[in-house]
Amino acid sequence: MKDQAGFSFVEALVAIALVLAVTAATFAVMDPARGAFAVLPEASDVQQRLRVSMDTLYEDLVMAGGGVYLGPVSGSLVHFFAPVAPYRTDLKHADVPGTVKADTISLMYVPSTVAQTTLATMGPDTSVAGVDVDVQPGCPASSESCGFQSGMTVVILDASGLHDTFTVSSVSGSMLNLQSTSQELSYTNYPPHATTIAQIVSVVYSLKQDPAAGAFQLVRSIGGAGSDQTVVDNIVGLSFDYFGDPQPPRLTGRPWTTYGPRPPPLDAQDPSRAYPVGENCVFLVDPLTGLQVPRLPVLAADAGGTPVRLTAAQFADGPWCPDESNANRWDADLLRIRMVAVTLRMQSANAALRGPAGLLFANGGRATGVSGWLPDLQVSFQVTPRNLNMAR
Repeated sequence: MKDQAGFSFVEALVAIALVLAVTAATFAVMDPARGAFAVLPEASDVQQRLRVSMDTLYEDLVMAGGGVYLGPVSGSLVHFFAPVAPYRTDLKHADVPGTVKADTISLMYVPSTVAQTTLATMGPDTSVAGVDVDVQPGCPASSESCGFQSGMTVVILDASGLHDTFTVSSVSGSMLNLQSTSQELSYTNYPPHATTIAQIVSVVYSLKQDPAAGAFQLVRSIGGAGSDQTVVDNIVGLSFDYFGDPQPPRLTGRPWTTYGPRPPPLDAQDPSRAYPVGENCVFLVDPLTGLQVPRLPVLAADAGGTPVRLTAAQFADGPWCPDESNANRWDADLLRIRMVAVTLRMQSANAALRGPAGLLFANGGRATGVSGWLPDLQVSFQVTPRNLNMAR
């Protein structure tokens, strides 16, 4: 009827359908926004923790190889021994010689310190628990111990590259009581007044994974005899790749070689090593010319000095320094390292933001919708330690 107000049944159905359609569209738009609201703060946290991991690794990597700058064995550590190794060198978790781990790296360098001098006296050959140090120019005038303090990590190093690391357990005048950071010493007969002792940073980074406990951590051990300390949680991937000098070491003037320990004179045999007269782990005597030549091969003749990728096999096949019978032997190819590439992968700490395990997630979570996913974040970067490249 023309005078009757209201809606017909059909009109009411159409109106209800339109309202439901608009409401459904509104909720469809709001749901992803709700997921993004939950994801964004966690994404920011993942990025921040990844930056902390990168900065921490970089600070030690860039310093690797920094050597003593006072005394008879001054210069980069790469002229004496390998300051970068793809395995653990610390006392509590030391790996056997020849081990290569993609997710582990050991680094050594001498920090800016006054604690560096030479040994004055040593104990018997079977023990280096107590040593006297020389007070030389550069030592603090008020310190009989040349700045060495209890708790320091120190290295004893001679010109031939023999070395051992210790923790200073106590100091009394010029006498230092030392605790070795390895199961067995590399050498015990270091000559007085010609052997350097210096404070050193010895640090090991590795990936600790315990799926049962849900623990995935970047851990660090400092000092050679300490326990692992957590740097960042929820690191689910860590790998190191190494790039090195394609050319073997060469004999030069001071510092005697382009890298690696200098060999003994042609008419002398180093009694601390099981190598023939005039030879060591990186140089041998050519039977035709009678001259000392590199023991290591050329890796890439046309590389033009560009670092080449070093393989795990090259770090485990010798030649061995100081020699193959030494308890703390290491592969001479480690001396080639000039650049380290690091890859880090981090997951969300919140399992509700992780989807099923696979390409996007190393460890599955309980996220119910794609809009609430926060995939693992991976980053790669390269570090060229300045002290390993001083001759380049």
